[in-house]
Formats: sequence, C-alpha cells, structure tokens
Amino acid sequence: MFDVQFFVEAFVTMFVIMDPPGVIPLFLAYTGGRGAAERRRVAWQAPIVAFCLIVVFAVFGQAILGYLHVEVPAMQIAGGLLLLLVALQLLTGETEPPAGSMKSNVNVALVPLGTPLLAGPGAIVATIVFAQQAEAKSGGILALAMAIAAVHILLWVFMRFSVGIVRVIKENGIELVTRIAGLLLSALAVQLIITAVRTLVATG
Repeated sequence: MFDVQFFVEAFVTMFVIMDPPGVIPLFLAYTGGRGAAERRRVAWQAPIVAFCLIVVFAVFGQAILGYLHVEVPAMQIAGGLLLLLVALQLLTGETEPPAGSMKSNVNVALVPLGTPLLAGPGAIVATIVFAQQAEAKSGGILALAMAIAAVHILLWVFMRFSVGIVRVIKENGIELVTRIAGLLLSALAVQLIITAVRTLVATG
C-alpha cells in the first residue's frame, strides 16, 4: 500500500528545505574554475553523498540523537553555525583551499556540497520527524523512501543543468553568484539558529 498523501507531504517539505533550484549558485561557487567533466562528476557525487546521509538519519537518526542525549534544537544550532562558516567562505571568496595544503585533495562533492549544504540540519531533522510518522502509517516507509529519492534526483538534475550556465555567465558571473549565495546562506544559517533558540525557550 502506497500512501500518496504522505509522499506528497514529505516530498514538498524536503524539496523546500533542500531547495534544488537554490543549489545552483552554491554548485557554481564551489566548482568555479573546474573543467566540465569534473563539474559533471561533482553533480552526481554530491546528491549521492547527501542521499546516503539522509537515509542513515532516517533509519538511525532518533537512536543516534537519543544515545548522544542531543536535542533537535541543539543540532539545528550546530548546523546553523557550520553553515555560517561556509557562508563566510563564499563571501570572502575562499571556496578553494590554498595550493599545497592538505585540504586541496578534499572533494567538494563530499564537503561542503554533500554536507552540510544538501544534507544539512534542516533536511536531517525533517527526515527524522518523517521517519517517526512513517512507522505509524500503512505504506509510509515506502512513500518516504520514494520522496527522498525523488528530491535527490531533482538535485542531480539541477546541478547537472547548471554546468551549462557556466558557459553563459563565465568566471566573472560565477564570482558574483558566489557572493550572492554567501549572503543568502548566511541569512539561512542565522534563521536556523533563531528558530532553534525559540524552540528551546518555548519548551524550556
């Protein structure tokens, strides 16, 4: 039995949180100066990394947080601070590690695209909540799995499509998009922290 209503609810929520169209400027920022083949590789690797993390938290998320005695708002605050650091890198143009540094071999598809930009605190928290609801619904687990898979396929489509945008806007355009993405991401990071603090105050 497939719960269509639950699928739509989970899909729309995950789509809004993970925001496939909004990933385009971040993808362009972190793949600027790279070849088309490498951009295509990052475009499919990042969604796979995010998908694996989301699935892990869907299955084990509640147990992990419970074992560590970590509340959801605390995770949101930590994620918000992490996203704020990423946003500052975008605003200052430090999306590429210095030549010769140990981090120069780090694949941007893993960090920061795969996590925390795609599989971020908002997506993880939403996944944990939906996983709890899915257990109480007939066909809920299948519906949630399909919703998660559909959103990640769209993430790949938008990033794969954005490879062609590079040919149009050139490197100067990417530089502008990078700064705008940093500003928007910093606002999102601060909002995550504010929402978590409000939740703690309301429940405290």
